[in-house]
Amino acid sequence: MPSQSKRLIFNNCVLEVCAEVYEPAEDSFLFAENLPKQKTACVLDMGTGCGILGIITAKRAHYVLAVDINPHAIRCAKQNANINKVSGKMAFIQGDLFSALKPNKKFDLILFNAPYLPSEETENTFWLGRAWAGGTTGRQVIDQFILQAPHYLKRNGKILLMQSSLSNVEETCRLFSAQSLSTNIVAVQSFPFFETLVLIEAQAST
Repeated sequence: MPSQSKRLIFNNCVLEVCAEVYEPAEDSFLFAENLPKQKTACVLDMGTGCGILGIITAKRAHYVLAVDINPHAIRCAKQNANINKVSGKMAFIQGDLFSALKPNKKFDLILFNAPYLPSEETENTFWLGRAWAGGTTGRQVIDQFILQAPHYLKRNGKILLMQSSLSNVEETCRLFSAQSLSTNIVAVQSFPFFETLVLIEAQAST
């Protein structure tokens, strides 16, 4: 890893995070603390970053595919998978959302800590900015993800999506409903005078 990398320890995971990769913060930790406890067969960790969610999930999953548009993130996540001895249960693909996946690929669980903060257009021109910049409404990537994700979900599969109250949680639930997915708020964390982080679960309506 580059000399400017940081080392973090969370939930018995050792993570090296280089300067070009989003450093796990409150949203990452809230997400990690609310990952499913049961064993899962096939998981997609979208926007893997340093790999924190995929690595924790891999410890109790059969297979985790980690995807990120940032090539530095893919290298970082691979390194961390090796450090945490789960590289044999993970695969890594650089790509923009689902663009690099085969259309018939299906998952039991899809994870996405989305770029959800309202931002100027220029703020997503750098690799690090793409991890959090969601366009003028904060929904640029979220909306694309919701339109595509259900096609990669197994019949009884689930989606876990992290976003902010600044990017319209109600609209996310509405769009999932339009895709015949019911939603449930799994966890919230409020920051006074700023925003609330919301972890949304979506699955096929019964």
